[in-house]
Amino acid sequence: MSAPLKNATLRQLATFHTLARLRSISQTAEEMHLTQPAVSLQIGILEESAGTPLLTRSARGVKLTESGELLAAYADRMLALWREASEAMAAQRGLIAGTLRIGAVTTAEYLLPHVLLEFVKLHPKVKVKLQVGNRAEVTSALAVQEVDLAVMGRPPSELRANATAFARHPMAFVAAPSHPVMQLAEPTLADINEHSLLVRERGSGTRNTVEALFREAGAELAIGAELSSNEAIKQMCAAGFGVAFLSMHACVLELQAGLLAMVPVAGQPIERDWYVISLAGRAMPAAATAFEAFLREQAGADRPAPLPAAGARRAGREEAARRAPLRLRRSHPPWPAAPRPCGCWRCRSAGRRATPRPCLPWRPAPSRP
Repeated sequence: MSAPLKNATLRQLATFHTLARLRSISQTAEEMHLTQPAVSLQIGILEESAGTPLLTRSARGVKLTESGELLAAYADRMLALWREASEAMAAQRGLIAGTLRIGAVTTAEYLLPHVLLEFVKLHPKVKVKLQVGNRAEVTSALAVQEVDLAVMGRPPSELRANATAFARHPMAFVAAPSHPVMQLAEPTLADINEHSLLVRERGSGTRNTVEALFREAGAELAIGAELSSNEAIKQMCAAGFGVAFLSMHACVLELQAGLLAMVPVAGQPIERDWYVISLAGRAMPAAATAFEAFLREQAGADRPAPLPAAGARRAGREEAARRAPLRLRRSHPPWPAAPRPCGCWRCRSAGRRATPRPCLPWRPAPSRP
């Protein structure tokens, strides 16, 4: 009796691995660029080679059997090892290729795109897979090796990891230019508490920083609203809902456009570091190793756009508040839409002018009895 999986091929394992991840034959066929009968045929041959059913089919999709779950775990490891071998062979020839799997906290998504663009220009054979989430999600993805590198503002203490600082991370209190707190000469943390403070969810980098800031000052933190999105905080802050504590990388455009302004609190902006993190003792793919080295070489070069000086902010506060609503209105298309001529043959033959709405479709008159 031959050993199970003796005649299995790498292509069959790749198809089964994709099916185990998507749990849909149609989606697997689309991703693998195969027909659905071809996917079913490869899975059938693999089941025959394994000597046991690997999945059960139903109207809701497919479900792996106990043997299927076991094989899926091994297939994931084998395919990852095969990719690593392929990338190592390419690196031996001096070619950096493969997929760069990188995780980033939500604030870092404003910093990474131009850094990744410069890296891909140097290594055009590299494909980027960027996974964005909160700190807990990115740390978990790094721990289970769903990503090879992680970018965050503070190295995780729960993992044995290598951390390298590669850029400065400024953070500050911001508000709408017309907000009452902007009229204060030197607002304090107590003044910030009197206005609705908008912060990220617990565990995020900016939330940890603002909590430490109030704790070191011996002041009580009064949170006005907790949101899980930088974009939501910026929109509420620009509307005048309250004061926000944000990364300067996340609101450079709003500051330049005059929709937001930095609150003149003493010691702002507060600067921390961005870190690139990898698991200790793990051999990384060539693309991840090259990107980590690229960040070390570029350390300190990636900074947010310069912010206006405090005097200039104060002098242009009224002008920014006056012009900001105009920018918002101009961002929308004109309404109502300009009238367009109807394109039917009856209107063209009659030479009708443009009308706000097309004429009703022509219908033949009912025949008389």
